[in-house]
Amino acid sequence: MSSVIIAIIVLGVTGIAGAVILYAVAKKFHVNEDPRIALIEELLPGANCGGCGRSGCHDFACACATASSLDNLACPGAGAEVMKKIGDIVGLAPSTAAAKVAVIHCNGSCTNRPVTSKYEGAGSCAILGALYIGSSDCAYGCLGQGDCVAACRWNAIHMDPLTGLPVVDTDLCTGCGACTAACPRHIIELRDKGPKGRRVWVACANKERGALALKECKAACIGCSKCRKACQHDAITIENNLSYIDYTKCKLCRKCEAVCPTGAITDSGFPLTVKEVEALAATRQRQKNE
Repeated sequence: MSSVIIAIIVLGVTGIAGAVILYAVAKKFHVNEDPRIALIEELLPGANCGGCGRSGCHDFACACATASSLDNLACPGAGAEVMKKIGDIVGLAPSTAAAKVAVIHCNGSCTNRPVTSKYEGAGSCAILGALYIGSSDCAYGCLGQGDCVAACRWNAIHMDPLTGLPVVDTDLCTGCGACTAACPRHIIELRDKGPKGRRVWVACANKERGALALKECKAACIGCSKCRKACQHDAITIENNLSYIDYTKCKLCRKCEAVCPTGAITDSGFPLTVKEVEALAATRQRQKNE
């Protein structure tokens, strides 16, 4: 008998023996999984985005099936209706956490923050940021290569070709946080979606002093404190020359936005802009005086 045939026989017997051993071990140590886990997993989107704080959808389903409370368990991609169904499966009240949405702390468009150098390398914010300051003079703003777009599994972010900035589709955004983790400049924040989808935030991350920040970007926050003085709800703080609006305290009055000299404060979800509101108020006052 040739050595080749002997080798084939030995390998075949070894493979069969290994398969038998693995089967026996699997049967001996088999653990029956809670059937509710499969039911919960069927309801989940299956994106394994990690927005729930777990390693994936299966891990989240296991956590829900074994939890004594769902207060700290919520799938941002599933929504409130699915969490209610999961609550029915496990016999617990669903989490009532407020819906989150991503906002961009940068308004450095091509007009506000002119391009001063041309980048021709790999299309990655992480690589560009590691190589040099970026294609503009601002070391804090968006790098424009779309790492956040690539990270989003919900197609909720796209790059605006006119401004060179990411735009968030609030109807598609689940608040999973993948984009915030992908941004090397950390200019994307998850905030409460807000009543009727209304939000106010500072669209700037520049920490330079006023004059230098304004030189780098026309829409930069200059830390002038006008917004903080206008806020009657103690919702605005200034640290490192940069204003920040605490959405848990903000009452959405937009007085801060009206007094901002550079337009660094922006909003979303309101039916009228600040200027339209001011014009309407002026018209009503004029009519009242007449």
